[in-house]
Amino acid sequence: MSVARPSADARTAARQAEGTPIGWRCSVLLALWLPAFLHAQIPEAQRRSDFEYMGAAVQAMQRDDTRNPAMLWVQQGAQLWEQAAGASGKSCASCHAEVASLRGVAARYPAFDTLTQGPINLAQRINRCRQSQQQAAAWKPESEELLALESLVALQSRGLPLAPPADPRLQPHVERGRQLYAQRLGQLDLSCAQCHDQRWGQRLGGTTIPQGHPTSYPQYRLEWQGMGSLQRRLRNCLSGVRAQPWPLGATELVDLELFLKKRASGLLLEAPGVRP
Repeated sequence: MSVARPSADARTAARQAEGTPIGWRCSVLLALWLPAFLHAQIPEAQRRSDFEYMGAAVQAMQRDDTRNPAMLWVQQGAQLWEQAAGASGKSCASCHAEVASLRGVAARYPAFDTLTQGPINLAQRINRCRQSQQQAAAWKPESEELLALESLVALQSRGLPLAPPADPRLQPHVERGRQLYAQRLGQLDLSCAQCHDQRWGQRLGGTTIPQGHPTSYPQYRLEWQGMGSLQRRLRNCLSGVRAQPWPLGATELVDLELFLKKRASGLLLEAPGVRP
C-alpha cells in the first residue's frame, strides 16, 4: 500500500525540526506521517463484508431465513406495512402498494432531504412519511416498530450493491463523516480508521477486527438479543473508546453513516443480518 506524501506545510515543519534533538525530530516526523498512514482507506479489491469474519454457525443463521431471528422483525414490519395509522387512516401500502416496489431504496440511503437541507437515513425517511402522509406520531429511534418496518424495507434490496446517491449537495456531509471516521475520540484516543482501516483481520479480545462495512443493517446481534440500527452500533463503538456517544439521530451519526455507505459502495446489501 502506498502512503501519501506529506503536504508542503508538513515538509516545511519537518525541515524546521532539523537541528533539534533526534528524539524530538522523530516525534515531529511521526506526527506528520502517521495521520496519512492511519487514514488510508482499504484498497477496493481487498474490501470484505463482516460476514466473512463470523463463525460458521452465525453465517448459517444469516443464510437461512427460517433460522435468522431478524425475520421475526420483518414479519412484524409486514403487518405494519398494511396497517392504517394516524389521522389520514392510510397505511404504507396505500401509497406504495406492494413493499417489493421499494426494491433498491435501502441501498440508496442516506439521501438528501430538501426539508432539512441535509442527509436523512432510511429510518428517518420512514418516520417522515409516517408524520406527513399518515399524520401519525413518529416512532422513537430504535423502537421495535421502526426497526421492524426498516428491516422489511431493507430486505427488499438484499443482494443489491450499496449505491449512495452521487448528489453534490451531500458532499460536505460525506467529508464531515470522513473527518469523524479519522478523528481520535474518547479516553482511549482511538479513531474508527485505526481499527477498521489499519488493523482489520487482527485480533482484539479474542475477536477478529472487521473492516466495518454497513452491509447488514438493521441487524440482529446475539449480544443484544435483539435488532439494532447502524447508529446503535456506532454508539457502542463510541462507548468502547470511552467517548460520549452522540444522541440517536444526531447529525454527526448521520454524516458518519453517509461516509460509511460511500466507503462500502458496491458491496452487496445483506440486511437484515446477524452478527455475534
